[in-house]
Amino acid sequence: MKILEQYYDVEEFDINDVLDSEEDNEAFKKAIYFDLEHYVYKKPICIGVFGCCYYDSELNKLVSTQYMIENKNEVHTLLLLARDYFEKMYIQLNKRYIVTFSGNNDFTVINYLFKQYGVEFEIKNYFKEIDLQKEFSKISHSKENIGLKNLEKLAGIDRKNDVISGVTIAKTFAKIIKDREYINRVPKDKLTKILNYNLDDVINLFYIYVKWNKIKRVVLEDKNLENKEDFRKDS
Repeated sequence: MKILEQYYDVEEFDINDVLDSEEDNEAFKKAIYFDLEHYVYKKPICIGVFGCCYYDSELNKLVSTQYMIENKNEVHTLLLLARDYFEKMYIQLNKRYIVTFSGNNDFTVINYLFKQYGVEFEIKNYFKEIDLQKEFSKISHSKENIGLKNLEKLAGIDRKNDVISGVTIAKTFAKIIKDREYINRVPKDKLTKILNYNLDDVINLFYIYVKWNKIKRVVLEDKNLENKEDFRKDS
């Protein structure tokens, strides 16, 4: 099992740009930012990488945690680590929200595997979800779902690491599950790319959250331009 915990200085942000939660204006301080890389074949097979981060307001740092399996026998171990992480966040650090991007897929996978492996934990009993894709649909009034990379662009966020496709990630963990020795043959830079891709996902969820009103202004400006164009066409 590869276990990584890292600290990152937080880039300056305007508190007025933070997404306003209906219940708590400081939800961004009480949230964990969550994303999985997983392998599904007809049904969920495993979580390849569990990724989360949270904002430490006293240190003004993001604290990220990642667990990555290296063989089939670690599938259950990762689930236990995930449960322990969630409990620590709730009990010790007073986190009450879980921020995702289109988190339904990740919740479906982890809840299925919790049940399959007899890990008793219900995420919804601990954390209220804030799904940034759903939040964006409220301001865009569009029936089409925006992708995470496009939402990052609207927020002016540049990815720190290379993008790797979900298909490539799934195939990698399929081989790890089927072949105990594959982890010794897979190129180390490929594993690093997968971990860094997941890391960018969870960290950028935080930055999207704290730059939310900047995104909102861009969307409103674009809509105003569209309305002006429509007006010119009609006149």
